[in-house]
Amino acid sequence: MSLAEIWHDLINGLQQTGWLEYIGVFAGIASVWFSRKENILVYPIGLINTIIYVYISIKGSLFGEASVNFYYTVMSIYGWILWAKKDEQKKLILHITYSNKKDWLIQSLFFAGFYIGIYASLVFLKKAFESNTIPWADAFASATAYTGMWLMAKKKIESWYWWIATNIASIPLYFIKGYVFTSFQYIVLSILAFMGLVSWINKTEQKKSLLVAK
Repeated sequence: MSLAEIWHDLINGLQQTGWLEYIGVFAGIASVWFSRKENILVYPIGLINTIIYVYISIKGSLFGEASVNFYYTVMSIYGWILWAKKDEQKKLILHITYSNKKDWLIQSLFFAGFYIGIYASLVFLKKAFESNTIPWADAFASATAYTGMWLMAKKKIESWYWWIATNIASIPLYFIKGYVFTSFQYIVLSILAFMGLVSWINKTEQKKSLLVAK
């Protein structure tokens, strides 16, 4: 596909984008912006995005992504509760931390388990009902997203690596399905994810420096 054809499809897709998709996209971008700032508004704003995309993903035969957004909805409520918890001094309990070796092993197994399960399910759906399903790509984007959301709720820096993988994989996935504005959203989200990664690393290092100084 030439650049001219991609540009034509982009403009045509934007013209056909419905208001619901626009709301979902802007809510998604806003939620990632708040997560980069470690602001709890990431969750209520994110719920708007996830609920809309459950519907959009099912409509576009992106069943793996639909399951992800349903999972996002549940995990947003869970993360909201964790991020809001305070101790007796009214200070937040949960803080940004790095994953240790055990954490890395668990999250890798977590990803692998979801990838295999989603891929197998989508292969079945492709054969039985939906010939336009893309099992390997949808499963990868979905499994990385499952992992990223789980780690985000626990304020793990590594959640951003998984988000970056999800966003990059989702750009062509949604473009092919005709959701051009959503595809554009994932380009923006990829940039914000890199910024979020840098921001959380900097915050953690600054806290370490303050502890050493004391």
